[in-house]
Amino acid sequence: METTVTEIADGIYRLSTLTDAVPGGFTFNQFVVTGEEPLLFHTGPKGLLALVSDALSTVIPVERLRWVTFGHWEADESGALNDWLAAAPQAQMAVGAIGTMLSGNDQAIRPPRSLSDGEVLDLGTTRVRWIDTPHVPHGWDAGLVFEETTGTLLCGDLFTQAGDVALTEGDIVGPATALEDMMRATSLTPRTAPTMRRLAELRPSTLALMHGPSFGGDGASALLALADDYQARLEKELGEAG
Repeated sequence: METTVTEIADGIYRLSTLTDAVPGGFTFNQFVVTGEEPLLFHTGPKGLLALVSDALSTVIPVERLRWVTFGHWEADESGALNDWLAAAPQAQMAVGAIGTMLSGNDQAIRPPRSLSDGEVLDLGTTRVRWIDTPHVPHGWDAGLVFEETTGTLLCGDLFTQAGDVALTEGDIVGPATALEDMMRATSLTPRTAPTMRRLAELRPSTLALMHGPSFGGDGASALLALADDYQARLEKELGEAG
């Protein structure tokens, strides 16, 4: 395996490792937002740390990291957290208040920064905003990060799909719904589609997927289409249960 580096928006880099976890290949992607206080979104699992760390060092020195964040507590999102904190002495974990309460205060080797919904981290030359998305796509502590300067939404597990494409302007909804048919990884609740529609109001121009390509184009339309799919799935399951 190797970890490749692609600049997906001005100053935002995708660190991608292709695995054979599903047919067609499955990527594990981390993202670094550069600036005076660089931020890493997703730590990756501990088993990929050496590959991802080497890739990151081609963008910035690892020890320059200031913030480490992720969508929710799960091995591929947060497994290598303390390894990154050890490698970057000034780095601090920053996640939502629920994630801090449930796991961060116990598991991080340094006191975490707890972020409220909509709170902004100023990275010096850019700003990122934390957005609470409980149970979307899964996990009570779930949240996402929006980089305001380039309009990049760091999507976590939303739009998860197979394949090995770095950047696309094509369809990401169809492949995501196909993998959802197989994996059923999304928590379907009455709040799932409304949360997605709230994200669409950000009108992102880039969607940075944790598993799959980064998308450039009308991010709002993609989010709304995925919200419609989730709503239809929920209604179908409720109908079958009733």
